[in-house]
Amino acid sequence: MRMKICIVSDSHDRRDMLARAVTEAKALGAEAVIHCGDVVAPTALRPLQKLGLPVHVIHGNNTGDTYAMLMLAQEPDSVIHYHGMDAGLELAGRRIFMVHYPHYAEAMALTGDWDLVCCGHDHHPVIRQIDNIKQGQTLYLNPGTVAGLGPCASYLIGDLDTMEFEVHELARD
Repeated sequence: MRMKICIVSDSHDRRDMLARAVTEAKALGAEAVIHCGDVVAPTALRPLQKLGLPVHVIHGNNTGDTYAMLMLAQEPDSVIHYHGMDAGLELAGRRIFMVHYPHYAEAMALTGDWDLVCCGHDHHPVIRQIDNIKQGQTLYLNPGTVAGLGPCASYLIGDLDTMEFEVHELARD
């Protein structure tokens, strides 16, 4: 099954940058969003409601208001799926693990239980294959920071069928 996804992280209340990235990714064919944490205020996700894509989100080390995040996810017709500190998902037949911390993501990639592992935290975009203990490879993805708090404002977009992902940079305000 063919499906493109958008991966973001570390939006740090920059709702404008987050909305721009997801709007751009949707125009490029993304059908779902993975947010690898550090949303901070759950209201930063509100602009994504109108875009209609399912948004799978975890918190990071800047947890913000987890109760408000849970309440946002439970609103009628909400596209927000709040998973807590980490999550294992299946989208388009691919097993995806999402966590905020790169060292945790690398460890999960080594297990070979996941097709791709997504993380954030260090604000540097990375796309690489990790050799796992099952004699295969797991795709390790870090979109950097969509808020632009690092070398660039960035997100990833990729195809779950071909497992090809690329970094997209956003112009800073």
